[in-house]
Amino acid sequence: MSTVDAAILKPRKQFGETFFGRVWTGLTRSPAGFAGTVLVLGIVLFSFVGPLVVNQDNPTDTTQIWTEPSSAHWLGTQYEGKDTFTILVNSGAEPIWVGTLAALMAVFVAVVFGSAAGYFRGKIDAVLLQLTDVTVTIPQFLLMLAVVAFFDDIPAWGIAFVVGSTMWAFLFRSIRAQVMSLKEREFVEAARLQDLGTARIVFREILPNMAGFIFVNFVIAVNQAIYAIVGLYVLGLMPSGTPNWGLMIHQSWSQNFYLNPVAMPFVLAPLLMIVLFTIGLVTMGRGLDQALNPRLRER
Repeated sequence: MSTVDAAILKPRKQFGETFFGRVWTGLTRSPAGFAGTVLVLGIVLFSFVGPLVVNQDNPTDTTQIWTEPSSAHWLGTQYEGKDTFTILVNSGAEPIWVGTLAALMAVFVAVVFGSAAGYFRGKIDAVLLQLTDVTVTIPQFLLMLAVVAFFDDIPAWGIAFVVGSTMWAFLFRSIRAQVMSLKEREFVEAARLQDLGTARIVFREILPNMAGFIFVNFVIAVNQAIYAIVGLYVLGLMPSGTPNWGLMIHQSWSQNFYLNPVAMPFVLAPLLMIVLFTIGLVTMGRGLDQALNPRLRER
């Protein structure tokens, strides 16, 4: 039989049987998961597409300081007379993409180290466990504070590196335990008997069976990373050149804007965006867990 004939005769997977099909089915089956996904996508579009739509001309106008919401200024103006809504739209992209990059780094390191420790065991496992124990014992936020305070002007990717380097250790142990369990399964033993090679066994046989678990933990890591990044801005430890929701909160807190009733839109808007994005991530993560966890999917 030729390769073409084999490809024709091989049954194609239905969309619902694929990874993305299960994700879509799970999210649409769960009203909360679907609502969370819509909320997350809405805020992402607001933060990344919004700046392309909103008029970027937002000059300082001392005659318009702290005005109330109106048709011209939907959320009023702030302490420099600039439009608050325009600032809000332009302040969401950085915490989201930096938090996502930090989560990607943390999950990547956890998957690589956890897979190596769980599959090879022995000295590699012992060394990585010791490294993990040391990382866990160091207070994460204090480490981030120390590193950020050491650099005068740390770039955005540097923030992602700092945050991601402190988050991987907690996921490492779960990945290691999953790999240790999966490597004893029959399909992995069959792959070893066929001498398929370690890399193929790990990346083609073991890790695909953990895709749902990894994906859900990535969503959780994004949430944690955004909180950590916003927290650094709130404490005034990050450069103030780029608009950021955390910087808006820091200005409100450090300059007592929350005592001014007219300033409430400027004070509450970034808090509301962060809370809504967090709620969306949490509910989307629950929907993904139901979609990708075999035990929950059967219910």
